[in-house]
Amino acid sequence: MQFHHPLTIATALLLMSITAIAAPDSRRQAQLEHLLAQDCGACHGLHMTGGLGPELTRTALAGKSRDGLVATVALGRPGTAMPGWAPLLSDEDIHWLVDLLLKGYPAP
Repeated sequence: MQFHHPLTIATALLLMSITAIAAPDSRRQAQLEHLLAQDCGACHGLHMTGGLGPELTRTALAGKSRDGLVATVALGRPGTAMPGWAPLLSDEDIHWLVDLLLKGYPAP
């Protein structure tokens, strides 16, 4: 009988769930870009260079954990103006938005 460490199994399941997330279709991507520019841009600046909320440029996000950023978008930041978007956006939407920011949004 072979025993597996629970943490190893949990880690494997987490990695499988992360890699199984599909990108939204092109129509949804356009809607999400609009949301990013209008809703997120209202606090983070239209060019994501900061305002009420912190800067979200590629440079500012360099070295930040993707999972941490996803959690922030999904759950918000208690005690701040950052709302949790999980009630309004799917996991796919949130991952796509975070990846867009990490790649550099808006494009120069």
